[in-house]
Parts: sequence; structure tokens; C-alpha cells
Amino acid sequence: MSLHVAIQMDPVHTININADSTFALGLEAQARGHTLFYYEPKELSMRDGCVYARGRSMALRREEGNHVTLGGMEKVDLASVDVVLMRQDPPFDMAYITATHLLEVIHPKTLVVNDPSEVRNAPEKLFATRFEGLLPPTLISRDPEEIKAFRREFGDIIIKPLFGNGGIGVFRIREGDENLASLLEMFGQMNREPVIIQKYLADVRKGDKRIILVDGKAVGAINRVPAEGEARSNMHVGGRPEKSALTRREEEICEAIGPELKRRGLIFVGIDVIGDYLTEINVTSPTGIQEIDRFDGTNLAATIWDAIEARR
Repeated sequence: MSLHVAIQMDPVHTININADSTFALGLEAQARGHTLFYYEPKELSMRDGCVYARGRSMALRREEGNHVTLGGMEKVDLASVDVVLMRQDPPFDMAYITATHLLEVIHPKTLVVNDPSEVRNAPEKLFATRFEGLLPPTLISRDPEEIKAFRREFGDIIIKPLFGNGGIGVFRIREGDENLASLLEMFGQMNREPVIIQKYLADVRKGDKRIILVDGKAVGAINRVPAEGEARSNMHVGGRPEKSALTRREEEICEAIGPELKRRGLIFVGIDVIGDYLTEINVTSPTGIQEIDRFDGTNLAATIWDAIEARR
């Protein structure tokens, strides 16, 4: 089976080929005989109901500094391709949401991964709140009095942008910290959205686990340990990756959310777990498969493509 695959992603020349999950997916697609067409989200358009993109054919190779060759610019009707991988990074803003509306026009005749309507309906921090008993104590609000009361109750809290990504804008505020009011003012000036506030989990010092689910089934995990003096465990801010297997509690979390992920057509998902608690469900542009592959000797890109090809 040879598929024509379009990849909607951030600029391909700037990716880290040893960490980028989209790069791994592209290499696996090529190995299976699929052709690649690359475009950036700004090159996606719709006219009179036709969704198209201006982009280039793409060939990938695992060579530092020479990892991509692009063809000439062309305009492609995305209804004519077999699969679109929607792989640009958040923030999950109105531009992102608009892209899901446009791609929804061609799905499922053209298979969009993940399902664009379900990506739109499953904002990563909000979606996790639908699963009772899995999250730590959590407040979503922009009301300073509610946030201050939550801090009084739990003492040590984490505040994050509701639609942020990559650990950007994540703050730990401890009991007695005098910066809370100023921080809330700053968030309020940046946008009109609520923030998400959670009880600080001391278990984060042992690591923040990224678990990959494909078609609702857990297929691999990696533990990310924060650097000394850092509250965030994201690897691009110094988190240290460690080999990790699933605990029984983590298996329970995956079993609780897996059927809903599959029902929604969310083929490739990454969840974050600290201690006994789910903290996020990442459906936009999950990462981590290359790190897991190196520790476990797996090929998660192949597992993902197996699931995609089963739908064609």
C-alpha cells in the first residue's frame, strides 16, 4: 500500500532530528513506500469548499545538517491525498482551531491524524478533567479570590496557562510567596483566558512520566526528571530522560481513558503522569517516541503507522 501523505508542521529545517516525533513518523512513512508532501500551517487555505495547501514534496534522511530535501512549490488539493498528519506545535490558539475547522472539511475521506474535530474538542488540560478521580486537586479560573483560596487550602501550587505548551509560563507558587497577585495580573494582561491551578505534587522530583497511547493502548513510556532548581520536567528545559515501565496505577489511568481516545479517533496521544495523577492529555502534537525507542528498542512510529494504515 503506497499512500500520499501530507504533513502540516512547523518549519522542517529547524527540527531536532534526534528528538522530533514528526521526523520519525516521516522516516517510517518513507520506509513503507509512502510519498511525503510538506507544508506549514500558514500555507493552508480554503476556497469555495476546496481545502488546499501550497507546499513541497519532501524526502527525509537521518543526517545532521542535511536531513531534508524539498521539491518545487506546488498547490495540492488535500482531498486528493490519503493522509494528513496535523503536527504543528501549540499554542492552541484561534489559528490552531481554525486549522482544525478547515481540515475537518476533508476528513475522513482524507484521513486526518488526529481527527481534527476531536482535537478541537479535547484541549489538553481541559480534556483531562473529564476523567473523574485521575487528576490532582485542580482549579480552572481567572478569579483572583478563587485562586487565592485554592492556594490557602493547598499551600504549594502550580499555575499554568490553560492553552500553553512545552512548560512555557508554568510557575510554582508556595505558601507565603508574595508574587501570586502580580503573576495573576500578568496573566490577565496577556489574555482573557482562565489559568489552570493544581496542587503541587512532590512526586515530580521523581519524574513526570510521558506515556504514549496508540489507538487507546499504552505502547511505551519515558520518565522525565526535572533539573535541580527547576519545577518543570520538559526535556527542552533540562529534564533528564530515564527508561521507565508502567506502574499498575499508570496502567489503570490508561485503561480508564483509552476507550474514549479510540472512540474519538485520537490515534497518537501522549499523556503526562506525576505519581498517581494524570496531569495532561496531549492530542495536538505529542512527542517522546524517539526517546522511548532508544531506551526500549522499539519503533513507535511503525506502531502509529500500523494504526493509520488499518484505517485506509
